[in-house]
Amino acid sequence: MKHNIKHLNEETKNILTHSIEEKISYLHEEYSIEYPKFREIINLLNNYLQRPKKSRMNSLLIVGEPNIGKTSIINKFMEQNPPYESVDEEGMPIPVRPVIKALAPSKVDIKSLYISLLEGFWTPHNPNDTADKLKHQFYSLMSECHVSMIVIDEFHHLAGGTSAQQINTLNTLKNISTAFMIPIVVVGIKDAIPLLMVDPQLSSRFDIVRLPKWNLDQQYRGLLKAFEKRLPLSKPSYLYNKEKATLLYTISQGNTGDLQRLLIECTQYAINNKLDCISEDIIKKFKWVRPTNSLTPREIIL
Repeated sequence: MKHNIKHLNEETKNILTHSIEEKISYLHEEYSIEYPKFREIINLLNNYLQRPKKSRMNSLLIVGEPNIGKTSIINKFMEQNPPYESVDEEGMPIPVRPVIKALAPSKVDIKSLYISLLEGFWTPHNPNDTADKLKHQFYSLMSECHVSMIVIDEFHHLAGGTSAQQINTLNTLKNISTAFMIPIVVVGIKDAIPLLMVDPQLSSRFDIVRLPKWNLDQQYRGLLKAFEKRLPLSKPSYLYNKEKATLLYTISQGNTGDLQRLLIECTQYAINNKLDCISEDIIKKFKWVRPTNSLTPREIIL
């Protein structure tokens, strides 16, 4: 390779010798950039997971706008705490699932909640069973698998229910936390915050951590440097320079997921057109990649 490729990580350096199709496939693979706030929340989750059991466990709400990187953090945390097998006093194998992740049900009722939680176990279950039967199956699995934490993503889905439905669902979560002496982590957009306020006993158990948008500062420029290490282009694009960093920020408006999407589009264009780096003109070409929270869908400009 003729160019200096110190701007890339080792994995991406190897991809440079591959075909255009393989480079683009690599570009679209799911990956996470572990910036400081990312690591802080991971450390916080591990702290909650490792706390001694007691009857009233502190729980956590992670809140941030859509596409800001909340689910990526949860997925990384799950990778760090995978299922494993232990042994009991008699040397018999015991399955251990430290963390169970579920999606908040779109239908706000107790039965739907138990179905979502059972889906988090990836276990066969009958959706036509009664709520009590599903609860019994779920409680049995919780005990059998020695679960230490439940994570519920898209928690704001519960906002679609009536006040009574919300209270019943939240009381069910509170009862699970109390019965198994485990923290419950819920993840969602800002609409999730008022949900916790419908039950003072529940809201008093929850701490809130926010995943904010980026500011146009040195940390943001550090994020751009980290992203550039994984863009399979043979010359450095210097995305962190003032002009490009400002342009990228203006389009993505400090949203991590939108920035990543913008860089993928720019890099794919450069690869397809046999260009060695991302120029300001390429970035401007993809200004249609507007923030996720825009009111209208993105229109692709070809």
